[in-house]
Amino acid sequence: MSFLEHLEELRWRIIKAAIGVVICAVIAGIFINYIMENILLAPLYKTDPVLEIQNLKPFGQFTLYMEVIITTGVVLSIPNIFYQMWKFIEPALKPKERKYITGIVIFSSLCFITGVIFAYFVMLPTALGFAAQFGTDIIRNRMAADEYYNFIISVLLIAGVVFELPMISFFLSRIGILKPHFMRKYRKHAIVLILFLAALLTPTPDITNQLLLGIPLLILYEISILICKLSQKKESKELMQ
Repeated sequence: MSFLEHLEELRWRIIKAAIGVVICAVIAGIFINYIMENILLAPLYKTDPVLEIQNLKPFGQFTLYMEVIITTGVVLSIPNIFYQMWKFIEPALKPKERKYITGIVIFSSLCFITGVIFAYFVMLPTALGFAAQFGTDIIRNRMAADEYYNFIISVLLIAGVVFELPMISFFLSRIGILKPHFMRKYRKHAIVLILFLAALLTPTPDITNQLLLGIPLLILYEISILICKLSQKKESKELMQ
């Protein structure tokens, strides 16, 4: 394919991904009240004392609803986005590597969704609980609606991306960039880097919330070593055949 043909292919992949986002956003718009009251705002009811949020802008709630609809559309269409991304990369892959695309799309989507679920049920309650209890009783802990939304979305998306580590390791090992012995050799360095990233990415400064992200990262790193090792063994068998 020429450079212009690659651009044309990229344009169509972006269009198809955007169509998926629009369809999922329409579905989210139909159920927006349920999403807001039973999903997005639900973590507030679990804090002690219960955190309060307030709208400080004339059209703040309207803007918030639109942002939630678009974000939900993107999250729901993640499998299609991954599929379009891998289909764009497909021409650069070898014939034997193209058969992994469906599995990669499914596994990538599961990793991302697992990260989002983990953040929603484990990280968010801990972080919001810390925010609700910290400080003096004289100052009431209230959050602006847009700040609360940005906080929730950042935690969910960061966890979703972080949980893609095994998938990234598999892909890098398949193209020969990442080796299992390299990951084992620099395990200690990786642990220090993971703890630093956990402290950097977690929204609250408490050590508990940092460990809630750091420990899964360490587990994902070990899983990535195993996946990388299995991938290398499979590649060696394919070369011998």
